[in-house]
Amino acid sequence: MNLETRTPLTETLGVLETAALLRELTAGLIAVDDFDAALTALVRITRDALAGVAWCGFTALRAGEPAGVAASDARLCGLDDLRYGPDTPAMDAIRRREMVGAAELDGEPRWPDWTPPARELGVRGVISAPVDIDDQVIGAVNLYAAEPDALTPGHQLTAMLLAEHAGLLLAAVRDRERRAALTVQQDLALLNDGVIGQAVGVIMTQRGCPAPDALDVLRGAATSLSIPLREVAERLVSTVSRPRDN
Repeated sequence: MNLETRTPLTETLGVLETAALLRELTAGLIAVDDFDAALTALVRITRDALAGVAWCGFTALRAGEPAGVAASDARLCGLDDLRYGPDTPAMDAIRRREMVGAAELDGEPRWPDWTPPARELGVRGVISAPVDIDDQVIGAVNLYAAEPDALTPGHQLTAMLLAEHAGLLLAAVRDRERRAALTVQQDLALLNDGVIGQAVGVIMTQRGCPAPDALDVLRGAATSLSIPLREVAERLVSTVSRPRDN
């Protein structure tokens, strides 16, 4: 990795600062079930938490194709996508499965298409660390400095720990996202089921609520009564269909 150890403009990151970042990331992503929202939160929290890091970005790939891009500053979003081809810090980190970076981009030869636009946007230093998310998605977290030599060996260590922790958190987000999508599919199947769909319609009419909320009410009743959902639906439909006595 081409990060020289000249006197930095910021002090080496401490253990407590890194621990605080990882703790804040956990709190920020623990309940998120949308991958893009998780990436947005990750880059924002990281940028705000690390001294010397002016911007943060994330590049995600699925089967070699873009699966998500996030940037703490919209102006720099292009630095994290694939518009500059395979020769970027993020793609280097992903391809080599190791952290890459440069403390000073002036004269940096490794990314000839990427470096000039980065410098025009004010980027002077970069660290990209690979992030293993799951068996389908991989990525890289990208730390950018606005001053040369602002990224220190402490930032390298933090980037390694951040990448490891982010991989675990994002894998959990992906799992929640898949389970949420499966739940939606199951709900649609239930709503299209004759008697359950009718029961949901009854609850919607009675309570003035949308179908998902009505289905939750039906599920709650099934749980409380310890009987199958279909039986609850049949009872409800039977009750409202029964002629009233005069």
